[in-house]
Amino acid sequence: MHHALISLISNQERGVLKMDPSDIQSSYVPLPTTATDSDNVTSASSRRRSLLIAGAASFLLLILSISGVALYLSPQTNADQEPTLLKSNGQVEPTILEPAMSRGPSDGVSEKVSAVRGPGGGFPWSNSIQWQRTGFHFQPEKNWMNGMNTKKNLSAGPVYYKGWYHLFYQYNPDAAYWGNITWGHAVSQDMVHWYHLPLAMEPDHWYDSKGVWTGSATVSPSGQVYMLYTGGTNASVQVQNLAVPSDPSDPLLLHWTKYEGNPVLTPPSSLLPSDFRDPTTAWFDNSDGTWRVAIGSKDDNNHSGIALVYKTKDFISYELVPGLLHKVAKVGMWECVDFYAVAASGTSANQAIDTTVLAAMGNSQDDIRHVLKASMDDDRHDYYAIGSFDPINNKWKPDNADIDVGIGLRYDWGLIYASKTFFDPVKQRRILWGYVGETDSEKSDIRKGWGGLMAIPRTVLFDVKTRSHLLQWPVEEVEQLRTNRTTYTNITIDAASYFRLSASRAAQLDIVAEFEIKNTTLEKAMEADEEYSCSTSHGAAGRGLLGPFGFLVLADKSLTEQTAVYFYISRNSDGSLKTHFCQDETRSSKATDIIKRIVGNIVPVLSGETLTVRILVDHSIVEGFAQGGRTCITSRVYPTKAIDDAAGIYLFNNATAGPITAKSVTVWEMSSSYNRGLL
Repeated sequence: MHHALISLISNQERGVLKMDPSDIQSSYVPLPTTATDSDNVTSASSRRRSLLIAGAASFLLLILSISGVALYLSPQTNADQEPTLLKSNGQVEPTILEPAMSRGPSDGVSEKVSAVRGPGGGFPWSNSIQWQRTGFHFQPEKNWMNGMNTKKNLSAGPVYYKGWYHLFYQYNPDAAYWGNITWGHAVSQDMVHWYHLPLAMEPDHWYDSKGVWTGSATVSPSGQVYMLYTGGTNASVQVQNLAVPSDPSDPLLLHWTKYEGNPVLTPPSSLLPSDFRDPTTAWFDNSDGTWRVAIGSKDDNNHSGIALVYKTKDFISYELVPGLLHKVAKVGMWECVDFYAVAASGTSANQAIDTTVLAAMGNSQDDIRHVLKASMDDDRHDYYAIGSFDPINNKWKPDNADIDVGIGLRYDWGLIYASKTFFDPVKQRRILWGYVGETDSEKSDIRKGWGGLMAIPRTVLFDVKTRSHLLQWPVEEVEQLRTNRTTYTNITIDAASYFRLSASRAAQLDIVAEFEIKNTTLEKAMEADEEYSCSTSHGAAGRGLLGPFGFLVLADKSLTEQTAVYFYISRNSDGSLKTHFCQDETRSSKATDIIKRIVGNIVPVLSGETLTVRILVDHSIVEGFAQGGRTCITSRVYPTKAIDDAAGIYLFNNATAGPITAKSVTVWEMSSSYNRGLL
């Protein structure tokens, strides 16, 4: 077997920066605090927050916490033996707690949905667990950034404006748990290196006192920015509000003015007041010169997810367009709806389409398809479908009803939720931002002082080969962080074996690989295996004829901790092959106060294609992209041993039918992005 030493990557290299809480200010013009007062406001104000109460509460929780140690079976790693970590016995599943008692809506917070605990109350983390912070993913300098665990709206509005990419995100400036949801704000010129800016908006009016929730930015052809966002009123009604830049000439958009007549939209009487949220970026309809905005909701009669459409000429007065954009039964509430066009043929398929001309494209052109995406409040996943749009009748129809929104394809088969796309006019591309929550305990978040981060932004294209999938791929700008490249070719991995790859900083990696299975191996595997599924399998430990095989990342030398990213090929009863792309988190950590799952799904592999995968590793997040991004998986993992210099990377093959060939493997170590504080 091959082994390599992993050298130290220091905490300083990750560029973790701190901001004085007193520097975090509100940065918009406060408006009247009642629904009837409509006096004009012409001057900006700033309001400083105190973190003393939240800090004291967090400290008290730490003092009261009691930790325990979970027992794990240690595999043998003798080079002459088959590694027992790859066998299907000895799996340790975390014990999922019942949710702790909520601190209550009156406190503006809720329990963390993902809270889990093992025997003894959780893993005894060291006093400093800042190594879990990522090196090149975006996350706030401290405190809570909304992830998949909240029960409210999650996204905010990404937009490109006057030379800067803007990321607005939901944020708790007071603590490392959900509550007091404001809008954080950061800017970048490459979506890799970020500057943290003052808060953009805060929940300080009756129409958003329960939270400044999901919003979307629309930039008109004249350059005016309209920010529509959902607010939770003092009566817990979800309404839509308007804000605009106070100074449109400011490329950093530091100050915002909330419209004095907010809210601009209230729930129709046919809907529950708490089921009306998340306006999309608007698209322009040439037929009547109006802007159209979709909003997610639910039909309680048959538990259907629905999308309504409103039209407006000025983003102040709205009219509900008759009918529904789309409806799918029994999938529950649709959150964070997104709707956009993709080029579907020819060389134009490599470019995105600006939604300001979406309706002009219409449904009569075969080279245009329309994507409808919704986040399912029931199961906390983002689903999409590709179809056709009839703007005259306000109807969208999926190309394949069997994979409609909520019952078919997902953006990501792991943790990404409440994602949102925007059009990048500079490079004519559509960019997808996805939030990634924590899967550790709230107690751990409080101890480390932060929670939640962003997945690497992805380009989105129509897959002209399958014509049923989208292709998601990390933006090319992230490649500027690549360093210390190591390339391997034609590595044969025998059945039940593993091969250690060289990387001195294996906690931050970009990996690209291509696999090949010989025909003689395929011919040995003629037994049907139609029932295989990533989530119900034994993961990387479950041996099959043609899998699993792939990579072990964030692995320690003894392989007692490792996160597996792998393929598994099954054979249908008709003799055809089906490829599964999976990530096994069950051995990612010895800690038991975290959620560990096996996730993934089928990835189409067409005739003549080899198996390809790209993996981004960044301390506590692993993102996998199979077949050019047809199937994507994001995992949060929290190793206790495979950290910093102790982290390694391996190829493995646990198939029984024979060897697997890694035709090419390229491993780059990744530099940190060193996100900065205020400009």
